[in-house]
Amino acid sequence: MENEEPENKKPRILCLHGYGGSAEIFKNVIFQWPESVTGKLDLVFLDGPFPAQAGKSPREGFYDPPYFVWFPSNKGAVLCATFPGMQREGVALTKVPMIKFHIIISGAKFGGPTFRAPPLAANAFSSPITCPSLHFLGETDYQRKDGEILLECFVDPWVIHHPGGHIVPKLDDGNLEIMLRFIEKIQQL
Repeated sequence: MENEEPENKKPRILCLHGYGGSAEIFKNVIFQWPESVTGKLDLVFLDGPFPAQAGKSPREGFYDPPYFVWFPSNKGAVLCATFPGMQREGVALTKVPMIKFHIIISGAKFGGPTFRAPPLAANAFSSPITCPSLHFLGETDYQRKDGEILLECFVDPWVIHHPGGHIVPKLDDGNLEIMLRFIEKIQQL
């Protein structure tokens, strides 16, 4: 008997936590979303490779250590937004399949007004990113303007607006509907 692919295979998502977080903390936050979302996704959580400096985690007092960062400069979400373009340019992620979609929470654009692009990411946005993307933008996020500039780099970006800041928001009814429609879209890729 041949192995058959399940008809509705769950989209696999690599979940990279924010500054001074951890895989466990991010998992706890994401699994506060309804099961109607999390149950449709194959979520993979990883710890950043560098320990956060003592006293530098915004999660202290809320979650137990250890805390991590992805890069010493800790612009992880900003760099992740460049991955499809860097992959297209052949300068990163060359040994893995092409990124099929992107979900970015509180992202920003390297090469925008705030974050200078590192050399490897210099051409990441030289042409529009065509993979489907979902962006979370908080009304009070200190990085909101940079997140809006990032939207311009993607073809047909989907957006979830929320009243919070630089956080993973809860999904109200309207945003839950957007999230579920985006999941339906990526399930067909």
